[in-house]
Amino acid sequence: MFSRTLRVLVPQLATAANRVSSRAVHLRHVHTRTCLAKRQCRMMSTPPPHVNVSDLPMDRYHALSDATMDSLLESLEALLDDLANPEYEVEYHSGVLTLLLGEKGTYVINKQPPNRQIWLSSPFSGPKRYDYSEMDDDWLYSRDSQALGDLLNKELTTALGQTVDIALEGPASQLQH
Repeated sequence: MFSRTLRVLVPQLATAANRVSSRAVHLRHVHTRTCLAKRQCRMMSTPPPHVNVSDLPMDRYHALSDATMDSLLESLEALLDDLANPEYEVEYHSGVLTLLLGEKGTYVINKQPPNRQIWLSSPFSGPKRYDYSEMDDDWLYSRDSQALGDLLNKELTTALGQTVDIALEGPASQLQH
């Protein structure tokens, strides 16, 4: 019975697939012609990744990112100690900081030396890549120029229901000259 039903359905599915495929090819052809006529063609539904090429020397990057990660760890440990919630935890190993907020989600913040960036994965705003700005002495997200500390303060204030200020500004001022 099953093989008989399959013999009937397979040709019908193949015919339907051919119709859909030929329409898709036609639509792609029309879309390509339209794109070529306008001299603009964008096939992605999200913006392409924004790549910054940093001229920050690697030793300076490590000094600034280490100062930032140390400051962040210190501030988050103090915050979690004040909250005294056993579901909340912060860990830092090998350049990766993990902030566990129980049911509210998990933040992962890590150094990315090849790009000279700090990457953030937020349970609220998703992934972001931060570049160091000498002019602002801060880690900024290039798409909206928001500082790493500002975003964390805003999101953690909302998630924890109390004002949070992790005081992440000025990593260069934390370095010993």
